[in-house]
Order: sequence, then C-alpha cells, then structure tokens
Amino acid sequence: MEQRPPNAEAGARVLVVDDDPTVAEIVTGYLDRAGYVVDRAGDGPDALARAAAHWPDLVVLDLMLPGMDGLEVCRRMRGRGPVPVIMLTARGDEDDRILGLEVGADDYVTKPFSPRELVLRVESVLRRTRPAPAASGLLRAAGLSVDPAARRAAKNGAELALTIREFDLLAFFLRHPGRAFAREELMREVWGWDFGDLSTVTVHVRRLRGKVEDDPARPRIVQTVWGVGYRFDPAAGSGEE
Repeated sequence: MEQRPPNAEAGARVLVVDDDPTVAEIVTGYLDRAGYVVDRAGDGPDALARAAAHWPDLVVLDLMLPGMDGLEVCRRMRGRGPVPVIMLTARGDEDDRILGLEVGADDYVTKPFSPRELVLRVESVLRRTRPAPAASGLLRAAGLSVDPAARRAAKNGAELALTIREFDLLAFFLRHPGRAFAREELMREVWGWDFGDLSTVTVHVRRLRGKVEDDPARPRIVQTVWGVGYRFDPAAGSGEE
C-alpha cells in the first residue's frame, strides 16, 4: 500500500467517492483546479481498492452510496490507517450529520453545496494535519501527552487513536487548562469556523471523552460547564482534590 504523509499543499491526493457522476465530476474539477491530485470512485468497494493502491491524503465521501454506504467505507478505511474524511450528506438531517461524525468523519458538507465551499473545507482539514511551528512543544497533563509536531497523543504511555479533529481538540484543551469554553468558541478556535452546527462540537467532545476518560459516562477530565460549554480539568484527571 502506498502511503503519503498528509499535507495541505498543492499536490495532496484527494479521493472523491460519489455515485452521482455529475457531482463527482464537478467536485473533481474544482479540486483539480485548486492543485490537488484527484482520484474518483463510484461505490464503496471501488473506493477501498483505489485507497489501497494510492493512499489518499483526504477522502470526500458520500454518505448514501449503493450497497456499502459511506459509514461502512469510512470504518474500513480507518481500519487500514488514519485518513481525514469529509462526509457528504444528501440532506440536512441532523441524524445523518451526527452518524458521520460518530464514525470519525472530520467534517461534513450538506448537499446541495457550493463546490468552492467544499474546496475551502478540504484546505482547512488538510492544513490542520500540519503542525503549527509555534506548537511543537510536548503537552502533558492528567496522564495525557500530546506531541503536536508528530501529531501523536498518549494516555498513561499508551498511544491514542484520534481523528484529526479529536487531536486538535485535545491539544487545545491541554493548552488552556482550567478555562471554560463555549461550543461557539471551540468551533472558532479548533475548527476555524465562525458559524456552523454546534452538534459537531458536542459529538467530538463525546468521542474524545470515550478515549481519554476512565469512565466516559462520568467525565472528570473534560467536564461540562452547564450554561457555558466545556472545561479541561487536569487536577480532576490526576486524582487531586
């Protein structure tokens, strides 16, 4: 399997998976003009085969595919290795969006969509796969460690399998211990969005808790601050009173 390190520069490989040839052609055209190398697949098995032959830097994945749906394609790809995924949903149904986020999609776009907006989302997700030069120091708290330069995170020495957004969210919390953030602030600071569906933040916090908390049903590290949002509490995670 060919592996390429993700990057947000021209030349990054994007796999577009959509059974609608018109949509796939339009998306491919816009991404090609933006400087990306684009592969296309019309269904799940074809997508998995193309990913195995040339591992993508990012996947634009339609949720409603014939046979094997986008959720299953996302699960199988993530089983092979980390890859950013932007899910395309055919309608604005919140359940569809949350399903996509729950299986680890890093972002979603609702059809009908602006191809220019999709290109911007692709750029945003890929840009976040690169460490910021000023963020290279190792972050540690509550038994957690995050290495922004290597984009690796661990809990008590055991490496954590985090999606791009989960990693960015954890790193942000570690940089701002003890401070409560509204979901709107997290969306702006972590996602880089000035507006959007706040359930995106809620789902990612829930997924992150499932990986960093001893008991996700009773979170101590990433706490809910009622009426505000969320707070990272390293003292609670270390057992200190």
